[in-house]
Amino acid sequence: MLVFDLRTLVSTAAHVDDTLPPDDAIWDANDQRPAEPIQVSGRLSSVGASGDRFYFSGKIRGEAAVECRRCLAETRVKVDEPLQALFLAVGTEGSDDPDVFLFDPRRHVLDLRPAVREAWLLAAPMFVLCREDCPGLVPTRS
Repeated sequence: MLVFDLRTLVSTAAHVDDTLPPDDAIWDANDQRPAEPIQVSGRLSSVGASGDRFYFSGKIRGEAAVECRRCLAETRVKVDEPLQALFLAVGTEGSDDPDVFLFDPRRHVLDLRPAVREAWLLAAPMFVLCREDCPGLVPTRS
């Protein structure tokens, strides 16, 4: 589960061990999606007793399917990255910082998926080679 009840998180940290599938609604049409579900693991906990700040520390793991930049063959690339994210309630001090993720405390849920999506998009390579000696597109006669 990547969506958590805020009322529970204020008093108890949550152990996270779940996946984010490539067909989840969080992905935009032009996003480089994973080839398989992304494994998300870590710990989500409250920062202080006010319930308006939460911190996630963990990692994401998965595979990206990227075209080789020379021959255009699909190439699988492993992604294994740490993820640290700070979540702040809308309207609290620091919520205008672009490096934090906002949540609406009136909804009583905190969604990790936006942080996972952003971490994936930053970590997944855009350009890869299927192998170091890839000759690229080779003309053939028919």
